[in-house]
Amino acid sequence: MLIVPFLLLTLEFVGFFVIPPLLISLKIIPNFPIPYLLLAAVAGFLILRRNPTVRSATLFSWRGILPQLGPVLFRDAILLILLGLAVRIFAPEFLFSLVRRQPVFWALIMLLYPLLSVCPQEFLYRAFFFQRYQPLFGSGRGMIAASSLAFSFVHIIFGNWLAVGLCVLGGLLFSLTYHRSGSLLLASIDHALFGNFIFTIGLGQFFHHGPKL
Repeated sequence: MLIVPFLLLTLEFVGFFVIPPLLISLKIIPNFPIPYLLLAAVAGFLILRRNPTVRSATLFSWRGILPQLGPVLFRDAILLILLGLAVRIFAPEFLFSLVRRQPVFWALIMLLYPLLSVCPQEFLYRAFFFQRYQPLFGSGRGMIAASSLAFSFVHIIFGNWLAVGLCVLGGLLFSLTYHRSGSLLLASIDHALFGNFIFTIGLGQFFHHGPKL
């Protein structure tokens, strides 16, 4: 790859995935994660649609993911049970706190979080990231690691290390799912299961910048 395009792609990567979280965490710009996320996803889509090899119908297709859906769900079930047990043992006061205190708000999160947060995140950090930055990170382990770290880094906006740490692991799982399947839909299902479960067992307060949940 020529040096100038490589540098431009690097600057674009920094502009998308490094500078905005830093500006938010430093309180230089307001902390409005969903509007920023949607704006970035739209920009990423406009960039990606210029690539004739990327077909949105393929990204969201059920075809080809059904053989992998079972193993992904089985893996997730084991990990989510372990996560729930960890909360029960080490922070029982958090367990189902949002469900008990604000059941209507919890129900809204279950419906809206996958649509307004998970889908644009998975498009940006998986479909767009894997396609756009392959010249920087390759297509194997380097790409999976870069996507996972970029995904966890954005969570510095919530001002706690638990969100960042959990998202290193989550980002790795979602990146592996996307890498193996090539399906944005399957990666989004994977992410939505973890996200909704985290809010359900009371850890959503670490992924939220507003009033305590």
